[in-house]
Amino acid sequence: MELSSILPIARRELIVAIRNKWTVIFAFVFGSLVLAISYFGTITAGEIGFQGFNRTTASLLSLVLYLIPLVSLMMGTQSFLRNEGEDEMLFSQPVSRSEILTGKLLGLFAAMTTATFIGFGVGGVVIATQTDAEGFLGYPVFVLLSLFLTLVFLSLSMLAAIISQRKTKAFGLALLLWFFFVILYDLLVLGGSLLLKERSANYFIFASLFGNPVDIVRVAGLLSMKGGEVFGAAGAALLKFLGGYGQAIGALVVGLIVWTAAPILASFRLLRDQDI
Repeated sequence: MELSSILPIARRELIVAIRNKWTVIFAFVFGSLVLAISYFGTITAGEIGFQGFNRTTASLLSLVLYLIPLVSLMMGTQSFLRNEGEDEMLFSQPVSRSEILTGKLLGLFAAMTTATFIGFGVGGVVIATQTDAEGFLGYPVFVLLSLFLTLVFLSLSMLAAIISQRKTKAFGLALLLWFFFVILYDLLVLGGSLLLKERSANYFIFASLFGNPVDIVRVAGLLSMKGGEVFGAAGAALLKFLGGYGQAIGALVVGLIVWTAAPILASFRLLRDQDI
C-alpha cells in the first residue's frame, strides 16, 4: 500500500466528518460527560463539587464502554457502506481497494481522535484547575484506551458494512455487535463459568477476557488505576496467571491489537473478492 494514495482519502473522510459536524457533536458530548460526572458524581452522598481524576476516570470508564462502541459502529458503518456514484468514482481511481479502506479508516479515526482529545482535554483541564493532581497519570491512559476501543469498533464496522452491503442489514448487524459485546457477552461468560468447576471456571474466565475488546479495555483501565480486583474474577485471574501489572497490561494491549487487525484483514479479503 502507498501512503501517498491513502492520505488523500483519509483527509477527504476527515473533512466530511467535520462538515457533517459529527466531530463537534462528539467533542461536546465527551466534554459534557467529563464535567457532569466530575461535578455531580457524589450527589447521591449529598455532595456537589468537582471530584479528582481517580473518581472521575473510574466513573467515566463505565459510560465510555457503552458510548464509544455504539458511536464508532454507527459512524463507521455509515462511512463504509458504498454510495452509488461517489464510491464508484473513488473505486475507479488507480488505487487498491485496501488503500481505500485504510484511508477511510484513518480519516474516521482522526475525526474521533480529534473529538476525544477536545472533549476529554477540556474536561481534564477544568478538573485540574478545580482539584489536586492526584490520579492525573491515569487520565491520559484512560483517553488512550478510549481511542484504542474506538479503532477496534471502527474496524468491526468496516467488516459489518462489507459483509452486509445493504444499509438496513449493515446497521442491524452493527447494533447486534454492540449488544453482543457490551451486554450479552458477560452474561454468557457468567453463565458458562457457573457450569464449570472452580479451577476450570478460572481458566475459562481468563480466556474469555480476550474474546471481548470491551472487557479488555475495562480491565486495562482498572489495572491502570491499580484496581484490577474491582472487576472481579477476570481482573484477579489475569493478575494471577500473568504474575503482575506489567505483564497483564502487555497482554491486554496485544489483545486489542489483534482485535483491531483481524477485522481489517478480513475486510480486505472480502472486498477483494466482491464485484463493485
